[in-house]
Amino acid sequence: MATSSSETLPLLKISQTIEGNYPTWMFWKKKRNVVAILAFFGFLNCYTIKVNLSVAIVAMTTNTTIVMDNVKINEVSEFNWDSKMRGYVLSAFFYGYMTTQMIGGWLSIKIGGQKLFGLGIVMAGFLTLLTPWASRTSVYLLIVLRILEGICEGVTSPCMNTLWSKWAPSLERTKLATVAMSGCYFGTVLAMTASAYLAETLGWPSIFYVFGGISIVWFIIWMWFVSETPAEDPRISKTELNYILQSVGSVQDEHMLEKSWTKMLTSPAVWAIIVYSFANDWAFYTILTQLPTYLKDRFAYDLGKIGFLSCVPYIATPFVIIISGQLADWLRKTDIFTTTQVRKIFTCTSSVAQTLLLIAVSHCSSVTVTVFCIVLGAAFEAWGYSGYGVNGLDIAPQHAGLISGISNTVACLAGMCSPIFAGYIVTTSLEEWRIVFYLASGIIFFGGVFYGVFASGDVQAWNVSRTSSYELLMTISDDDDDDE
Repeated sequence: MATSSSETLPLLKISQTIEGNYPTWMFWKKKRNVVAILAFFGFLNCYTIKVNLSVAIVAMTTNTTIVMDNVKINEVSEFNWDSKMRGYVLSAFFYGYMTTQMIGGWLSIKIGGQKLFGLGIVMAGFLTLLTPWASRTSVYLLIVLRILEGICEGVTSPCMNTLWSKWAPSLERTKLATVAMSGCYFGTVLAMTASAYLAETLGWPSIFYVFGGISIVWFIIWMWFVSETPAEDPRISKTELNYILQSVGSVQDEHMLEKSWTKMLTSPAVWAIIVYSFANDWAFYTILTQLPTYLKDRFAYDLGKIGFLSCVPYIATPFVIIISGQLADWLRKTDIFTTTQVRKIFTCTSSVAQTLLLIAVSHCSSVTVTVFCIVLGAAFEAWGYSGYGVNGLDIAPQHAGLISGISNTVACLAGMCSPIFAGYIVTTSLEEWRIVFYLASGIIFFGGVFYGVFASGDVQAWNVSRTSSYELLMTISDDDDDDE
């Protein structure tokens, strides 16, 4: 059931008492904020590894002309891959990414979300270091390597949701989750800009050496500072530990989880998340994987400009997702809208905006207007995460990792199919590019309509039964009053 105003107000009052008296700007004093920040850098690593090939492949497959002593010298690209082969290379990551989404949700319950999140990223980073060798050995070996990277990273999002079910107080879910996920967008910006610079100055192999090495450094820091649960953390304050444990409630019961599979998989609220996740990823990865090539084909931009313009759409998105997360939780805390209404408002506005902007992109004749439309589209894509992206924690906190795994598994089909579709359709003409953008706009619009009809923010009846956060907090609060 939805959190009522009578429940929300006591929660706020008690949280203010239990959290401690740290000033707002001293965010690092709260360990859950430290977890969110380090998770932010973890997702940043995920996306630099995922995205860097989109820019690197341009340097790897484009003929260049250099001038030496006033003589033009044509340099043939190192790899002669046609558009279809490039499509398979770019989509390979998602073949592996899809296979471990559900497994990640299940394993995070068995071995812990903290360990699995770290291991998934560091293993993908190690494989990234091998990318230059694999590329020069065989394109098929590169495809296998990218599949393996996807397998490693596939566990990250589901196990992070499992970790949030233990670390995130109910009224801070959106805020903490969006801070962490904003790392995806910062990672996209970093990968786009740094990859272009590294390719031009040090050569394209340096892209993979740099980002692979950074992920290993991050892993060491993550494992040192983050624990699986607040109770296991030696650095957390007693007041914050009490607050989190009282707000989150009881831990997951694996046997009860197994009994809820059928009801979970037939729940309209779950399918609303699944369908929109697929639709959103189709639109997102159409831009993410095809933008560098589109700018080269449509506006004849060189690699340096492509790297810069490709990252521009994602400069504002990290700030948008953080602001939207703060706003969503504020609307829920103040009881202006129900949780269901908040999730639908953010998701459906994102859907409509992306639909219109993708159509606009296909008709733009100016690179400035094109990039402006894509910037707005990326911002609205990030805005929508405060709706569907954290919805699993609303409807079934105990199953949040599994729901994320299922929805991401289906959404990975979009990441696989979108670049392949573009590779087969687009050869040279603008009309072919319009087909790509019109399809993406139609899919994201349908996803928004489906979500608007079937989504819910209420805890579902099939969720594992447990004492509510409100009851736990009120019980402990009463006990404290009695002690006084």
